[in-house]
Amino acid sequence: MSEDDEIVRLTAWVRGRVQGVGFRWWVRSRALELGLAGSATNLSDGRVEVVAEGPRARCRQLLEMLDGDVPGGVPGRPGAVTGVVDRWGAPRGEASGFRER
Repeated sequence: MSEDDEIVRLTAWVRGRVQGVGFRWWVRSRALELGLAGSATNLSDGRVEVVAEGPRARCRQLLEMLDGDVPGGVPGRPGAVTGVVDRWGAPRGEASGFRER
């Protein structure tokens, strides 16, 4: 198995104008397209926490879509991302599917 195929857990904290704009729904749609399991949760400080489990390469793709450093933003992504902090770890066996919380 290559490193890209290794099953991992990505936790990303996304800041910016990401609550009340359809951002979690957009994240869920992208994650499901990539075959990832996890959740997108509004935090009390205005950030959205995204947890995704699946192959490393696909989690990396999701992270790139979340990243606010892309010039002009990501086409179709609601809101405005000003930064993303990520942490990688071992999978914990997320239930299948992707939830908005």
